[in-house]
Amino acid sequence: MGSLEGKVAFISGAARGQGRSHALRLAREGADIIAVDICRDIDTMVYPNASPADLQETVKLVEALDRRIIATETDIRDAAAVTTAIDAGVAQFGRLDIVLSNAGIVRLFGDEGADPAQIWKDTLEVNLTGGFHVVHAAIPHLIAGGRGGVIVFTGSTAATRPSPADTSGALAYTASKFGLLGITKQLAASLAQHSIRVNIVHPTGVASGMTMNEAMATMMAEAAAGGENTISAMQNALPVDILQPEDISDAIAFLVSDQAKYITGVSLPVDAGFTVR
Repeated sequence: MGSLEGKVAFISGAARGQGRSHALRLAREGADIIAVDICRDIDTMVYPNASPADLQETVKLVEALDRRIIATETDIRDAAAVTTAIDAGVAQFGRLDIVLSNAGIVRLFGDEGADPAQIWKDTLEVNLTGGFHVVHAAIPHLIAGGRGGVIVFTGSTAATRPSPADTSGALAYTASKFGLLGITKQLAASLAQHSIRVNIVHPTGVASGMTMNEAMATMMAEAAAGGENTISAMQNALPVDILQPEDISDAIAFLVSDQAKYITGVSLPVDAGFTVR
């Protein structure tokens, strides 16, 4: 029996990358999954988002672990849609125990070809406002369950050691992750009376569709050639260039387990020493 047997976890951005990895890790521990992902591109971003096929692959992989999953194409910028997805999942599975606000976007490739104000707006609406929509819809279910619960936000080293980049995308990303850190602290204090824990993890670079794409490859090539950009400033202290989604899932699995039952309000770097360079 896994450590999360009988529990239900909601995960945003679950179609690929860290979100899928978290879904599989928690399913292996016995949890059933409520999964959402936008499954379409956002015009100001320079890489493709996950597809409906990606989300269905997550469904297949979770079901192969003999766990239940309900997955919907949901834009977390739409508060009503998020509420509908969470309510439907709770109606089907009967409870909610774990909330992973994981979905996020980033544009580090400069402002060329896009409106800086729109880049800012899109990034904040997905990363920060979307995170608010998730917890706002989930918290009533956690409280009503009377069993406590866990919320974990996906932050970033941008909220612990920001890069020197000054593009609208980098500024918006950093602002959004600092915002999530603030929400984490506020909710940890306010929800403690209900035995609901709230924490945030801050990954360094992680291999995913957000990082392994043509636009990011161009930046990596520039950095490798000696150029100064956001990538050249993002070097880890430990001898690893980029982490795998499963590395972050290890931290998530700990934070949502009973082993962390007295850990709340914590900002946990999973960064290969990036913040101590």
